Amino acid sequence: MERYFRTILGILLLGAMAALYGCAGENFYDTAPSGNPNTPATVSVAPQDTGDGWSVSTPDAEGMNLEATRGALEAVRDGRHTGVDSLLIARHGRLVAEGYFNGFDRGTLHDLRSAGKSFVSALAGIAIERGSFSLDDPVSQLLPRFETHSNMSDAKRAITVRHLLNMSSGLECSDWDPSSPGHEEKMYDSRDWAGFILDLPMQNPPGTVASYCTGGVVVLGEVIAQRAGTGLDAYANTYLFALLGIQQSFWRPAPDGHATAATGMRLRPRDLAKLGELYLDGGTWNGVRVVPAPWVELSRQRVTPLGSDQYGFLWWKRYFLHNGEQVDSYYASGNGGNYVFVFPSLDLVVAFTGSNYNSSLANQPYVILSDRILPAIR
Repeated sequence: MERYFRTILGILLLGAMAALYGCAGENFYDTAPSGNPNTPATVSVAPQDTGDGWSVSTPDAEGMNLEATRGALEAVRDGRHTGVDSLLIARHGRLVAEGYFNGFDRGTLHDLRSAGKSFVSALAGIAIERGSFSLDDPVSQLLPRFETHSNMSDAKRAITVRHLLNMSSGLECSDWDPSSPGHEEKMYDSRDWAGFILDLPMQNPPGTVASYCTGGVVVLGEVIAQRAGTGLDAYANTYLFALLGIQQSFWRPAPDGHATAATGMRLRPRDLAKLGELYLDGGTWNGVRVVPAPWVELSRQRVTPLGSDQYGFLWWKRYFLHNGEQVDSYYASGNGGNYVFVFPSLDLVVAFTGSNYNSSLANQPYVILSDRILPAIR
């Protein structure tokens, strides 16, 4: 009888999760929390030391024009850049400015959408360092029952971890083409997301053409979880978040209830910015090694063109102008205007969260960087 009631309880809990999150991405995002309209916007160019691991300073002390830096925050607060929910700036390893808008505050977990993919890349680098698998291991050797998937071929067997990290698996999957068989919304309508992706036919030989495919990152997350023998969220808590002092997080669950590498991770904005600072400092946070230094170097590489930018290891790459010269950046990017930018030559990290989903306004952070933040650097 006790087992019967546990079974019924499990069914009810799964039903409640399905009702809350939905299988389809659209249903999930319809329930994404928004800011509290009663929370006032805040702007600070002297951030508070909250004990969360960030060293704090001021723009002036770190070589940035104080008024120009404050002006970037105030431009968002005053509505000149809409739908930007937070903006944080760190220079020389210290947080020097932060602003929260549209009902969000420092403690609000924000939906990062695909910016979470770069956290998954960090987990892959950690797992490789720990010997769970190798960068060029075929996925066919890492996942059980791989051979049972549809459209099996030698090309599919040749997909490696590296291919998943560079969006070059060759599977017929493009989130930028609604008619693509592997489009993420079709994946969300299935009951087994990783299985759905691995059933897809091949479109190109692995490693030859890049195509933006969230499902490939879902498969990568499955590889990490399977080889580690634990959930993706538990793995992150132990080997990444705990070392970064990240105490609150949310991972989007797959239909089986387990954390997935699909979009939907939620973190506090300060914790999002920590990823940028971690990589800027070569994989260490406050002197503690978190991500292997060689992995950080690989992550900075421009491996393949993707859209108008370069891409590699689940990080985007783009040049910006500063004082008339090109400066290199690599960054995590998520729908709605969720970004963390790393500028190695400027010792600068800039993070944004935003709610301009499926809108060209999601590109405003590029403008804020080019027109307001980079000119503030002396």
